[in-house]
Amino acid sequence: MNGTSLPGPHDIARRVLANGIVVLARENPHAPSVVVAGSLNAGSIFDPPERAGLAAFTAAALLRGTLQRDFAAIHELLESNGASLTIGGGVHSTSFSGKSLAEDLPLLLDLLSDSLRNPSFEPVQVERLRGEIVTGLKIREQDTRYVASRAFRTLAYSDGHPYGRPMGGTPQSVAAISRDDLVAFHRQHYDPRGMIVVVVGAVAPEEALDAVERALGDWTADAAPAALLPVPGAPQLDRTRTEFVAMPGKSQTDLVLGVPGPSRLAPEWYAANLANHILGVFGMYGRIGAEVRERRGLAYYSYSRLDGGLGPGPWRVIAGVNPVHVEQTIAAIRAEIRRFLEAGPTSQELADSKANFIGRLPLQLEDNEGIAGAILSMERYGLGLDYLQRYASLIEAISEADVLDAARRYLDPDRYALAVAGPALPDGGEEGV
Repeated sequence: MNGTSLPGPHDIARRVLANGIVVLARENPHAPSVVVAGSLNAGSIFDPPERAGLAAFTAAALLRGTLQRDFAAIHELLESNGASLTIGGGVHSTSFSGKSLAEDLPLLLDLLSDSLRNPSFEPVQVERLRGEIVTGLKIREQDTRYVASRAFRTLAYSDGHPYGRPMGGTPQSVAAISRDDLVAFHRQHYDPRGMIVVVVGAVAPEEALDAVERALGDWTADAAPAALLPVPGAPQLDRTRTEFVAMPGKSQTDLVLGVPGPSRLAPEWYAANLANHILGVFGMYGRIGAEVRERRGLAYYSYSRLDGGLGPGPWRVIAGVNPVHVEQTIAAIRAEIRRFLEAGPTSQELADSKANFIGRLPLQLEDNEGIAGAILSMERYGLGLDYLQRYASLIEAISEADVLDAARRYLDPDRYALAVAGPALPDGGEEGV
């Protein structure tokens, strides 16, 4: 794709409905299908601490039955028309995604509207869903990577910070959620204001906007909606925080080492993302993967990840290792971070990562799902409809100094959160690592 063929103001239609819903549409006549994607402000950030998982539970229950259609009717309707629809809870929002033939767009939107607005929370379905969620959580609690990641978040974020709580809850918190809790959460937080709907596919943009308005335009907001919670900050760690979670019977240990990072809205986001790419993504998982896994053979896998969102998502290194290599792996990761902070990226590393960022953009926009996801992010983060056309110049403008400054702002090899989950303490002790 060249700059003029990328989605932009020339071919993305945008309309704000009277009830506050923002609708965006782009036509793609080359596929007979249509994709609907979007979000509304009903995420786990609103969960009471003792009801962790409430937002995710509520979202998962929406397709289990409405006042008009029971569980079987919803899924029969989808299957008989070759369509799909999913709704899931996130930290800040509940997201939805659906796909159908273009002529079935009104049906898909009607089902989406019915599910979001009129869930029945039928008691039998609520209990079945609870059982599925609790079973899934108990299975995940046997996974060393999941356990280490959950412990890391608790360490990296201050007490009470929503990013430190498990988004899906725990078996105990989900077991404590009542049907009344689901009904109350839905009544309080499912509101058209702040909702985003994106339609991409073989439908003319104005036709798509009109279809969404017919399906959702009469959704009226409560007189006193729940106020949006501000995104809490996450101060830099003032010391190293560690936790070891013993999991007897496991043969592998997983570790997560990192800090709270920048939000997607931070001015240094692009530079930090490039730093992360060089450290633990590019090629064989960047410098960290090359040193820890390839050269020293300490880990089954080792890579870094930077989560960008509305708040300070984590910037962390994840590794799966033989238990006897835990201490060596931690030392190697810290040494590689220290080396990066001392000298920064090489000009070749930065050039290669920039080329990768710019070159993979067209691949991410090859299908309707990719285009819809990009447009949704553009609206959610206020990037502007011309963002994709400006993207290459934004990346090219990042200097080696910018990358180094961003890394130094967040990363510190002597102050971090470290969670380790595995079969035995690496030093044979009982506390820390």
